[in-house]
Amino acid sequence: MESQPESHLLKLRKDTKENVRKIYNLDKPGRLEEAIKILQHWIQKQDHILKKDWNADYLDKTLIASKGSVEKAKKQIDRLCTMKTLIPKFFEVINVKKELPTILDLAMVMPLPTQTEEYYRVILVKIDTKEIKPEFFMMYFQYCLSVAEYIKTHDYANGFILVYDCRELNLAEVITKISTVELQQFITLLIEGYGARLKGIHIVSESKAIEMLINIVKQFLSEKVGNRIHVQRSIEDLPKVVPKGILPVEYGGNEKSIKELQEEWLEAITSEEHMEHLKVMYKACTDETRRNAGKFNEEYMGMPGSFRNLSVD
Repeated sequence: MESQPESHLLKLRKDTKENVRKIYNLDKPGRLEEAIKILQHWIQKQDHILKKDWNADYLDKTLIASKGSVEKAKKQIDRLCTMKTLIPKFFEVINVKKELPTILDLAMVMPLPTQTEEYYRVILVKIDTKEIKPEFFMMYFQYCLSVAEYIKTHDYANGFILVYDCRELNLAEVITKISTVELQQFITLLIEGYGARLKGIHIVSESKAIEMLINIVKQFLSEKVGNRIHVQRSIEDLPKVVPKGILPVEYGGNEKSIKELQEEWLEAITSEEHMEHLKVMYKACTDETRRNAGKFNEEYMGMPGSFRNLSVD
């Protein structure tokens, strides 16, 4: 095992980069470098994409998230930049610890330090609240996107396994309070913008409302990803789907406690370095007046929300 130099929070296996690149045929000498150069050249020619200086490391990870496809990587970059323009409320530069203390009392978002043997990153989300207010959801989405940007910058993974501990969450109230438009936009951001490739989504809950919530979420997922949602009735069931050794001690594993992990993550995503990074990346948006209108209509009319009402001159 070795830690990636940029972050002690996201450990990589010694052969992670080599083997993940091999999975997507990017391991041959010069192949990855060539793909990155093609992306950099393409970005320079896109008048509507305002950020031009995308570093090779970020593009490398975008190619991995796109299964080695340069064309899919182009689309992912374009989508993320466009969504920053169309739904900017998700991308407010916020110091989570100082500006969103309410949500931190309710939710913990913790990517676990150790990868699985297949190079997947497990992200544990623990939510402890029975009282739900509509404004909580946007706070939570902004919190998650700050973590997502950190992962995009510092991690190198084959994909993600999401674990939601909802034992203390009133799921019936979630269903009545959440905005399905914002939920769809958030899911689209993670999957189509950040390229989150999901191996599995595991929800720990005994609530009878869980199936109803899953049916809502599945409307915004492909059938393939939707079929990867599974309900675990007890935390004792988690080691069946996530290697026991990488789980926090509260879940029967050997990792630090969830309180320690959350504190470390909050320090990381509220650091001066990360806050400056957010300012730069959240400005990586588009000027839609410079985009071919026909191309915009073709690519984005089906996106969630009221995007179809946007006028592109």
